[in-house]
Amino acid sequence: MPRRDPNALFAARKVPKRLPFDFVLEELAALGPWTRAMFGCHAVYVEDEIVLILRDKKSPACDDGVWVATTEEHHASLRRELPGMRSITVLANGGVTGWQNLPAESDDFEQSVLRACAMVRAGDARIGKIPKSRRRGKRRR
Repeated sequence: MPRRDPNALFAARKVPKRLPFDFVLEELAALGPWTRAMFGCHAVYVEDEIVLILRDKKSPACDDGVWVATTEEHHASLRRELPGMRSITVLANGGVTGWQNLPAESDDFEQSVLRACAMVRAGDARIGKIPKSRRRGKRRR
């Protein structure tokens, strides 16, 4: 049996995309965050909860930034602490969803994201969702 060229094993590897706003992971490092690709963005998890999504896709640019996993009932109280937070236009056809955005285009973007990270580190119950199961139902024939 011929030996494989060891260089060929690495040649096919895809170059990983640069993680946008990577300072978020540094801020959450004590919690052991992990990421997963999601809709061309990067979802940030702490334990079993999704807490943030890092988005830098340019289309539409108004939705680039850090998305906060929350629920509609917490929007008003979070907005008092994160005044630049707003709804995401690409979700629900511009309607209101639980997800909110700290837009990258904001003057206070980094300050707001650092505040959101501090809230996650403090265990603020308003940020974070346990994703629904990804199991498929039984197929019907």
